[in-house]
Amino acid sequence: MGEIFTAIGLIFFIEGLLIAIFPSRIKSMLELIKNTPENKLRTLGILFLILGFSIIWYIKK
Repeated sequence: MGEIFTAIGLIFFIEGLLIAIFPSRIKSMLELIKNTPENKLRTLGILFLILGFSIIWYIKK
């Protein structure tokens, strides 16, 4: 259970760091996401989901 909280904390840390360092770039990326079709976003989301799961599975193996 502790590993889940560590992973969530790490996600918050990395996202916060990126927003703090590159605020204008984050705003432009959010605008790009806003204009991207939902099907493309869904496909990218599934791709990153599989990639993340694969990395975790490989590390835990």
